[in-house]
Amino acid sequence: MAVNLTGRSLLTLLEYTPEEISYLLDLSFQVKRESRAKIVHRRFVGKTLAMIFEKRSTRTRLAFETAFAEEGGHPIFLSIQDIQLGAKESIEDTARVLGRMVDAIMFRGFKQETVETLAKYSNVPVYNGLTDVFHPTQVLADLMTVQEVFGRLKGIKLVFMGDGRNNMANSLMIGCAKMGMHYVVCSPKELRPDEKLFKTCLEVAKETGGTIQIEEDPEKAVQGADVIYTDVWASMGEEDKQAERERLLRPYQVNEHLMKKTGKDETIFLHCLPAVKGQEVTFEVIEGKQSKVWDEAENRKHTIKALMIATLL
Repeated sequence: MAVNLTGRSLLTLLEYTPEEISYLLDLSFQVKRESRAKIVHRRFVGKTLAMIFEKRSTRTRLAFETAFAEEGGHPIFLSIQDIQLGAKESIEDTARVLGRMVDAIMFRGFKQETVETLAKYSNVPVYNGLTDVFHPTQVLADLMTVQEVFGRLKGIKLVFMGDGRNNMANSLMIGCAKMGMHYVVCSPKELRPDEKLFKTCLEVAKETGGTIQIEEDPEKAVQGADVIYTDVWASMGEEDKQAERERLLRPYQVNEHLMKKTGKDETIFLHCLPAVKGQEVTFEVIEGKQSKVWDEAENRKHTIKALMIATLL
């Protein structure tokens, strides 16, 4: 069956089938090959992308802005200091106005409800560039990187080490369940995943041949792992909890000792970045030969370009 994603938003990968995700990844590899071969297309000529940022960004902004501009489109950066989003104007009204002036919207901010409202009222594709709950465009790049290294996704064991209820842990759990991977979230009991989302992902994994597991012991969790993934201990907006997170998560630092506990020389390390070297990961690991974080960062651009091609053309 042919996949047609024209007009679709991406708010969470829960809304996408494994076949649709595979299609996006295939398209991502295609645009990466085109980039390497210096093949230039102008697929977005005459189109405009509104990029709304409540939170700072490096990779997300660069990926969306350069991908859209390279294809001949016009990306517009809008911080909350630039527009009335939720201030003098409701989110619904902002969405209606944007939907009449632009072809797509990217939102990076706090509440998942905001990006959902933008999608509901704008009538154009809306892309979740990060909320407090989900980060689906990052996971597309993560899946692409894993597939690039191992040649497959199904059956790969990925262990997330750290805050088990943050947006990356949530989104990786969904992505791994959808693609038939074996996902382990390793965190202290205080930072376990949301129970409802965990049960939803368990049901998805049953259909795809994947597994979802929660583990508190880092050395036990990483046994046989193909991928070890981590994130900062305190996400944006949670800086006041830094000291508490350091206390809880210090035993979950990804270091050379933990990497060796996988029992596999080919295990890779991933991180969505930015990283605090010396906290969630040591300098030796993130700068070492097992680290694929720079390929992963580059793949943000290719997967985002593929997403926009698939949904706008």
